Amino acid sequence: MKIKGKRVKKLLIFLGFFLSFTTFIYFGIYFIASISNKLDITRPNGYYLYDTNNELLNGASGEWINLDKISNYLIDATISIEDKNFYKHQGFDYLRIVKSLYVNFINKKTLQGASTITQQYAKNLFLTFDKTWERKIKEAWLTIKLESQYSKDDILEGYLNTINYGGIYGIENASYYYFNKSSSDLTLAEASILAGIPKSPSNYSPILNYDKAKQRQYTVLKSMVTNGYITQNQMDEAYNTNLEFYGYIYNNKLNTLRYFQDAVMDELDTLELPSSFLETGGLNIYTTLNLDVQTLVENAINDNFTNDELQVASIVMNPNDGEILALAGGRDYSKSQFNRALYAKRQVGSTLKPFLYYAALENGFTESTTFTSEETTFVFSDDKTYSPANYNKKYGNKDISMAAAISYSENIYAVKTHLFLGEETLVEMLKRVGISSTLEAIPSLALGSEEITLIDMVKAYSTLANNGYKIKPHFIKKIEDSKGNILYESEEYKEQVLNSSLTYIMNEILTSTYNYNFIDYNYPTCYDIANKITKKYAVKTGTTDTDHLIFGYNSNLVVGIWSGYDDNKETAIKDGKQIRFMWADIVENYFKDKEEQWYSIPSNVVGVLVDPISGKIADQSTKNPTMFYYIKGTEPSYKNESLESLIPTIKLE
Repeated sequence: MKIKGKRVKKLLIFLGFFLSFTTFIYFGIYFIASISNKLDITRPNGYYLYDTNNELLNGASGEWINLDKISNYLIDATISIEDKNFYKHQGFDYLRIVKSLYVNFINKKTLQGASTITQQYAKNLFLTFDKTWERKIKEAWLTIKLESQYSKDDILEGYLNTINYGGIYGIENASYYYFNKSSSDLTLAEASILAGIPKSPSNYSPILNYDKAKQRQYTVLKSMVTNGYITQNQMDEAYNTNLEFYGYIYNNKLNTLRYFQDAVMDELDTLELPSSFLETGGLNIYTTLNLDVQTLVENAINDNFTNDELQVASIVMNPNDGEILALAGGRDYSKSQFNRALYAKRQVGSTLKPFLYYAALENGFTESTTFTSEETTFVFSDDKTYSPANYNKKYGNKDISMAAAISYSENIYAVKTHLFLGEETLVEMLKRVGISSTLEAIPSLALGSEEITLIDMVKAYSTLANNGYKIKPHFIKKIEDSKGNILYESEEYKEQVLNSSLTYIMNEILTSTYNYNFIDYNYPTCYDIANKITKKYAVKTGTTDTDHLIFGYNSNLVVGIWSGYDDNKETAIKDGKQIRFMWADIVENYFKDKEEQWYSIPSNVVGVLVDPISGKIADQSTKNPTMFYYIKGTEPSYKNESLESLIPTIKLE
């Protein structure tokens, strides 16, 4: 028994020594932290997004609201759910840490966290959220500095002014965003909803996910009852209160604006910047957004689409510098946050054809080059066959020009051109203009059977719009810290990948899609918007069973639109008309009261009046003589030659 007693005594001495030593170390660190350079937390560190007019986008007022101006309901709810011992610990809640480790170990998964409000605040002073040990050590040091240099009220005030409430930073901004009122006027029901968001901003935002937000609200209210802040009756009344959510940034009521904001933040993640807000004092992010254009896009969606299930995505970009002026990743961010403009890969249909025909121009084709429009089955090795059909099953059963093929979006002409050039030619061309998707060199590629994102297609079309230069689409112009120091500035990237004279010819060809001169056995694909267009544009549409697309441009603007169902359900023919009208509304409103933005004819290009369907030189009998453009020396003679005999074996049906 004496031996056992000695061991216990030694153990107690060791524990006492260990606790004394660790206490000495902790208070030593605490003392060093208290006399080190004081952290500046008296300004609202965070992200501040500005449009091209330097107006704030993300509801961040830049104003710091004092703790005594914030609703007590919000303060009590936050402390109760996030850190009930906030006013008792010195930055770390050790008992809570031990409890969470035990619960998580027993359940073999993370069910509880142990971060205090001070630790969360320290974490949110960083720009990134990597989980390296270096980062965790810095967070711990910041936690100690905060506790040693500031009062609890100061820390809580800073936390509430900077925390993320579902993409809206700071409680005052969040209060106006969700309820259109100051945080001083929040009710218990409203406060308990907001206090639940920071744990998982994307999951618990009541606008983005109402059901989960209500579940979280119940948890918040229950904790307030448990911790003695409210009674059960108050909880029941607050939980059953029917709340109406404002959901807009000040007076801006655009349902699509948050898609653009998300795109900005995604781009921000790719940039190399200082690691913490303490170094920057917050980031002022100057974006490429033109709010007037964003409004045009949203109005065009609302004016032309009545089917709420049908989704729409759109991008408006300056083709000369890659600045994205407006973006809609869907119809309503509050109903779906998936950004279809950037991340949805869909079949693009006939909108690939301009790049096929540009490649053809590089390989000796002209606007007048003809193939026969007729039902065709292509026969390959091993008796494999391919039988494409025109979208409306209409064929001329005669030779037609390339311009007519573009006007009608002829599939037979496109596949014949594709096979004549070799299937790898189009793959290489699409890579050249910036398409990043992996594409298969197959006959149907000419008809857009592969899946490509809208942003990639807009990037590709910009090479035609800017006379042959590949550019880099971007959302951020410049980033400054709180003192005005420039941390990042976008650099113009331009790489010439296409011939400017051939792009001029291609741009002229793409005006045939709404030119009444091409009405013959078929109609131009965009003839129904010809009377809505008052200026000259290059336009191409694309249609599959599940997708409708349109891309149109001039020298200063590219507009791309997609519509379809998220579940790939088949669309109706009328959906193609809606998307064309939407495009026309955007470009016509944008260029209203502006001068013509078309291209100057290159010195080595000549125009010749021809019959638009056959491509032959016009004479007195020509019904609708139309100007076609050619590199000098390639313009047609009275002898028009077809390339039909050079296509791989063709079996006529």
